[in-house]
Amino acid sequence: MFKPGAIVSRLTFRDKVFSLDIILIVSILLLGIISCFAMYSTDGGEFAYHTKSHIVRFFIFFLLFFVVSFFSSTFWYNSSTIFYLIVLVLLISVKYFGLTSSGSQRWLNLYFLNLQPSELMKIGLILFLAKYYHRISSTDVNRLRYLLQPLIALIAPVLLVVIQPDLGTSVLIAVGGIAVIWLAGVKMQFFAYLGIIFLSTAPVVISFLKPYQKSRILTFLDPSRDPLGAGYQITQSKIAIGSGGLFGKGFLNGSQSYLDYLPEKHTDFIFTLFSEEFGFFGSISILTLYMLITWRIVSIGNMVRGSFGKFYCYSFATAFFIYVAVNMGMVLGLIPIVGAPLPILSYGGSSMMAIMLGLGIAMSCGIHKDQVIG
Repeated sequence: MFKPGAIVSRLTFRDKVFSLDIILIVSILLLGIISCFAMYSTDGGEFAYHTKSHIVRFFIFFLLFFVVSFFSSTFWYNSSTIFYLIVLVLLISVKYFGLTSSGSQRWLNLYFLNLQPSELMKIGLILFLAKYYHRISSTDVNRLRYLLQPLIALIAPVLLVVIQPDLGTSVLIAVGGIAVIWLAGVKMQFFAYLGIIFLSTAPVVISFLKPYQKSRILTFLDPSRDPLGAGYQITQSKIAIGSGGLFGKGFLNGSQSYLDYLPEKHTDFIFTLFSEEFGFFGSISILTLYMLITWRIVSIGNMVRGSFGKFYCYSFATAFFIYVAVNMGMVLGLIPIVGAPLPILSYGGSSMMAIMLGLGIAMSCGIHKDQVIG
């Protein structure tokens, strides 16, 4: 689909600094600063654990974003398979050595961080498939022999995450992989076949869901069926967002949040707290920052000469947009609750690290847009 062809790029450190995408950097920094204030609000206006931890993580991973961006895109191309396989091994390790919390076994204790490998797989799969489709001709992408490897690469981590169980993250991992396959030019009929297979196996899949996962689906269809149980969180979320009005109740004045009506407000439901305090216009400002980040990633993809960078940037931009859409749709009751963090804004070290890594690689593709790969 994309024709490789580039000019050899030998950039000095000064060249790399002047090639940085300022709009992308400012958007990420603004979002990060807002996230620190939002976390301060979740701690009840106190400089407590979540706030301190989130601030430290943001600035460490913001530095990681810059470090990653200065590596050449050739480095990420050559490392993509190894990166994918390492994360796959970590996912397998979770099954045997992982930490269990709230009935899910998703984390590995690295002492300085409880790592959730499934978050890193969101990036690893996109990198792996971007390299794969960079190496094969556009005339071969629809041949069966060239479809098997990407399907296996996609299905393996998805199944490993499903059994943790973490249905939401497995879906988000699949979204990134499917985006690369779609952009590579795979015919629509293959997606139609997969859709038919998915629908036909849905009853079997549902039978293997945990009780709380089934309850989330039923609650999505009818939140009033159990307002004090399974439907409590989404009901309180809607009340909080609606009560924010146009301009919100003001910083540190969210009643739903401060009276503890809203569970998990520092993680997946951070947007709810922000909307209650800053209202419709505050929510629009957050959406604008996410739109700017997505736009800049796509713009970088437009500038890159090689197909690897284009595949990565377009696919990561698509996945990033879906991450935001799923979280906001979830807290608004438009889709079932699936446990998807809001990029950068939500509390969570693994999620923050993965997003900053993904953004750094996109920036790397932009800095080294003329570099020959493969």
